[in-house]
Amino acid sequence: MLMQTHEARLDALRKELGRRGLDGFVVPISDEHMSEYVGGYAQRLAWLTGFGGSAGTAVVLKDKAAMFVDGRYTVQVREQVDGKLYEYQSSMETSPAEWLKANAPEGAKIGFDAWLHSRGWAQGTASALKKIGGELVAVESNPIDAVWADRPEPSAAVAVVHTNANAGRASAEKRAEVADWMKSQGVDATVISALDSIAWLLNIRGSDVERTPVALSYVIAHDDGTAELFIAPEKVTPELAKHLGNAVTIRPRLDFEKALGELGGKKVAVDPNFGVAAIFQALEVAGATAIAVRDPTILPKAIKNPVEQQGQRDAQARDGAAVTRFLRWLENEAPKGGETELSAAAQLQAFREETGLLRDLSFDTISAAGPHAAIPHYKVDEESDLPIDPGSVFLVDSGGQYSDGTTDITRTVWIGPGEPTAEHKDRYTRVLKGHIALALQTFPQGTSGAQLDTLARQFLWAAGVDYAHGTGHGVGSFLSVHEGPQRIAKPRGGQAGTDQELMAGMILSNEPGYYKAGHFGIRIENLVLVEKREIAAMEGEWLGFETLTLVPIDRTLVDLDMLSGEDVAWWNGYHARVLEVLAPQLSGEDLAWLEAACAPI
Repeated sequence: MLMQTHEARLDALRKELGRRGLDGFVVPISDEHMSEYVGGYAQRLAWLTGFGGSAGTAVVLKDKAAMFVDGRYTVQVREQVDGKLYEYQSSMETSPAEWLKANAPEGAKIGFDAWLHSRGWAQGTASALKKIGGELVAVESNPIDAVWADRPEPSAAVAVVHTNANAGRASAEKRAEVADWMKSQGVDATVISALDSIAWLLNIRGSDVERTPVALSYVIAHDDGTAELFIAPEKVTPELAKHLGNAVTIRPRLDFEKALGELGGKKVAVDPNFGVAAIFQALEVAGATAIAVRDPTILPKAIKNPVEQQGQRDAQARDGAAVTRFLRWLENEAPKGGETELSAAAQLQAFREETGLLRDLSFDTISAAGPHAAIPHYKVDEESDLPIDPGSVFLVDSGGQYSDGTTDITRTVWIGPGEPTAEHKDRYTRVLKGHIALALQTFPQGTSGAQLDTLARQFLWAAGVDYAHGTGHGVGSFLSVHEGPQRIAKPRGGQAGTDQELMAGMILSNEPGYYKAGHFGIRIENLVLVEKREIAAMEGEWLGFETLTLVPIDRTLVDLDMLSGEDVAWWNGYHARVLEVLAPQLSGEDLAWLEAACAPI
């Protein structure tokens, strides 16, 4: 009989821990590749607690448990996770290690799955437990899997070739670049465990993780340009084998740990952010020297080549027309009543599918009505589905995966009839002004995302308000919608990537927001491409942003009196570009709506 309640599941886990002689266990949202989004087989935290976010950790002891999330999920976690079963903890204020030190009994044995945590996390947590005489114990098998009776199997979908026409560079060229890097670092091999890095390096894609076109696999790259791909045999087609060629040896995914044991005596580079603790342990046991260093594919993957840049423009134009059709539909249908968050998300997906080129969504659509718009990473389901009420704010954050690009766009609109309040307009316009300020900024080469973050927040800060998420994340090329190493965010603990300098070819989001819990939320998001800029009499190299996303921005919520002349010039220039690119793709009422939405202010 399947356990239907989260209380029953928690009780079953505690009994399993007792059978194993453990006093507690740590449950992250993670897979063996430290992925942000994971396949159904790895959704252990969601199964155990009901939490549906993409970042969080639960810690279970015999008599208490805690759920750790960051500021994005403060509201969501309280809606989805039973407060009688779990304490709510802010991961930005307290770490699981600190909580364990304060709450675990003296001498406690706390279990963890070494394939789901980084080495740094394991070391830090072990150190914290040692202070109370406790021990962090690597389990041989995950105890949740022992009690999760209907746990899905990992995807068996085949891996596919990502052609050079979309990749812009051959895999052999990329592997040669990685080999040169290895020689410069004095290492013999490199473990590539991040799924999007493998996809980029070998020019392959897959469908093993919803919303991210990757294939479950590992790579060990060698300093002679060869590589070993560890992947389930059923995923390998003749076409894929031919594409990989003789320089890439294909081995079963289950052989990966064995292969690590074959690297004895060698220096092996492993990214500490994506290489789980078990990889370091296996190399240590084999007698290899593990060198903790950033995955050498991370930066070249982030710097899009000209083919990828043009592919992104093409994908944005196609996607922008679909989103524009949706916004017209929403403006016409939502005021009549009867539409809900789920129906709106379904209609938006239908417009994208009508392009004939949509491969998947790039993440679950955030279709958020009224108070749900105040939850930055809200995920609608049948239980939470709200009607889209006339006379309210509606926020939709969505994206598509196309063979030539990955999109991510947020628009916040007013659902008539009636007029938005002065508060609605004030907050929306402050978000808009921050978005424009960032979009217009030029900056010297060497500037990091942290140095630009304040530009987007300044007008909100002037009113004594802020938002609890980053301003911008990197975006992949038919890959992960959240891609490092670049980021625009406050420079504080847990905000990896904020010290990375922005470089020409990088793609980021520009998405300031405002959220009034229980009432409404606002976010305006476009993707931007870092590009070189020429400035008269400039000294040194300078950069700026090309705005890639082309979709009208709702003007009903704008307080025109708050806009500067520079703001108005940006608005009109942006909408002229939107009209120029999208008009040839639209006709009839869609075209008429676009023309009205893009009229100058």
